[in-house]
Amino acid sequence: MHGIRGRLAALLLAVSAVVAGTVAPAEAGQQGDGRGWTGTWATSASEHYEISGMSEVTVRMPVHTSVGGSSVRIRLTNAYATDPVTIGHATVGLRDGGSAVARPYDLRFGGKRAVTIPAGGQAVSDPVGLAVPALTDLVVSLHLPGQVTHITDHWWAQQTVYWTDYGAGDHAADTSGDAYTWTTTSWPFLSGVDVTAPRTGSVVALGDSITDGSYSTADTNQRWPDLLSARLNACLPGAGVLNAGITSNRITAGTATNPSALDRLERDVLSQPGARTLILFEGINDLGGASAEQIIAGMTEIADRAHQRGMRVVGATITPYKDFTWGGWTEETETRRQQVNAFVRNSGKVFDDYADFDRAVRDPADPQRLGAAYDSGDHLHPNDAGMKAFADSIDLTSLGLGRGCS
Repeated sequence: MHGIRGRLAALLLAVSAVVAGTVAPAEAGQQGDGRGWTGTWATSASEHYEISGMSEVTVRMPVHTSVGGSSVRIRLTNAYATDPVTIGHATVGLRDGGSAVARPYDLRFGGKRAVTIPAGGQAVSDPVGLAVPALTDLVVSLHLPGQVTHITDHWWAQQTVYWTDYGAGDHAADTSGDAYTWTTTSWPFLSGVDVTAPRTGSVVALGDSITDGSYSTADTNQRWPDLLSARLNACLPGAGVLNAGITSNRITAGTATNPSALDRLERDVLSQPGARTLILFEGINDLGGASAEQIIAGMTEIADRAHQRGMRVVGATITPYKDFTWGGWTEETETRRQQVNAFVRNSGKVFDDYADFDRAVRDPADPQRLGAAYDSGDHLHPNDAGMKAFADSIDLTSLGLGRGCS
């Protein structure tokens, strides 16, 4: 019925990003009670596609928080579009199961109900006084009143997202999910959710499909950054964890809608509200086309740029993938992996610390291979147990967020 339903398997049209302005309210800044804006959830724009016939539709997106706060705002992106997009009405509220919302709160942009985001631009909502618990599901609903010709989204969300039929109109304020009749598994236009919280800061996980949660169980928030968030919340409830993973991402090269880790560092890491620590878990997609020296140079540049902004940087070793279902593993790429991992473990002052994800999930009998207990089945992407092994392997004190965690 709708072209969007079948487009996930289609070849996507790559469109170059255009520099444009930001539609945003005045920055509230830090509050007098020691609280300020901290990211509680984020995703990275990773694709763009053209669409026809879409208008008067509402999309409802569940997202899983990391840190709680006393007020909330959302961030929207139109990064890869060639046309502006209008949001006629936006709401946020606590999820009440499926596509239902306990109480939707209206969001405004510079005091106005609607906002038009220019091609290549972004928008930040005004804050609303919704008390947001940690480790819970929020729902963001966007009414799109006009003709939508291009959608920027994060396509492999591992999360069911709900849509009304075309022409159904504005259902952003509905508590019931009855109007939402079909689903996808991508987050369109939404790039972040921030809360006012203690200034503990947030951790940003910069990575590829493994960080993105590919092959973890959908709709259960088993991505390793989600599980790290649960660990942190037990000892530092003011700390957020943000997921900046993009499937197929690389350090040394990128595409128009999947920019390299170097090219997207400012957008996806350095500009995140309250970001204090970066976990860099990239490189596996570079092994087939870049030398170990090139990968290490890219890692070093990322760490240097983050340090210049006052962030702490934790490097993560590249995990094994011998006999990967889709190929690409060779003795040569394995040698490169070992060289990069030796650097991560002994980087001098490049990294402030490291997380040994390789050791956490490798097969002790064949360290070039992902352990069977952690293998999703393709011999590269971990299952839920592998995601937990990553999160559990991180020394929480290495994140530098304060006392209370060990």
